[in-house]
Amino acid sequence: MDPVRTDVLAVTTGTSVPRPAGARRVERLCHATGLLLVLSGLAHLVVFAVDGGPWDGPVSWRKPVTFGLSFGVTLIAVTWVTSYLSVGPRLRTLLLAVFAADCAVEVGGITLQAWRGVPSHLDMETPFDTVVSMTLAVGGGVLVVLLTVFAVASFRQRPSGPAGMDLAVRSGFAVLLVALASGAAMIARGVVLTRTGHQEAAYHSTAPLKPLHGVSLHAVLVLPALAWLLSHTTWSEPLRRRILYAAIGCYVTAVVGTAVWAALTY
Repeated sequence: MDPVRTDVLAVTTGTSVPRPAGARRVERLCHATGLLLVLSGLAHLVVFAVDGGPWDGPVSWRKPVTFGLSFGVTLIAVTWVTSYLSVGPRLRTLLLAVFAADCAVEVGGITLQAWRGVPSHLDMETPFDTVVSMTLAVGGGVLVVLLTVFAVASFRQRPSGPAGMDLAVRSGFAVLLVALASGAAMIARGVVLTRTGHQEAAYHSTAPLKPLHGVSLHAVLVLPALAWLLSHTTWSEPLRRRILYAAIGCYVTAVVGTAVWAALTY
């Protein structure tokens, strides 16, 4: 079947765009990788309960817990949500494969450093720590590029799916761009402080932006999931859209609130 006709059919019937076998394989890979990252985060929560130690700070079990859970959930969410985008199957397969590998590298590096008892980010104390830190920084840049490509695709052509899914996907990616910008700002400021000899200041410089980054990161899952759940109710489409608009408004309010707090404390 012609790809254009397939995309149009998917939009009009409220389904995600049909994927070829290669796309389904990379989706299974991403789901499996995401699940392993989530399990890694949960396992390190048990390690924290047994070993103790601080929850905050540059060296703590919090990082492999939160990063494992966050990267795992985000990988699964992006894999699902991008099935509604009009992206070429080969390009989507490539982007998702790189995204999965990058997520694994990020969580792996953070987990490695936690077990070594040293900071994972902005640590230039030894050549090995510098390699790990810069790998994580470059990996963060790759994440920004990949997710920005998906975000642009969501606005270039209307996403498919049930009523309201197009709005949810576009809103989710728009808020996700805020997470990417705040993440890039944390890395850039931290690297500058580290390079100029202000190591401790670099570790603490990310604190004001963490709430903004965390809140905005998961809109790409929460809003499409809400649209999907609403599509399985018997409520009228206008009511479902009003609920979705209200949810988007609440999410944007939370993002603005954390952004204001970041600006006041940065």
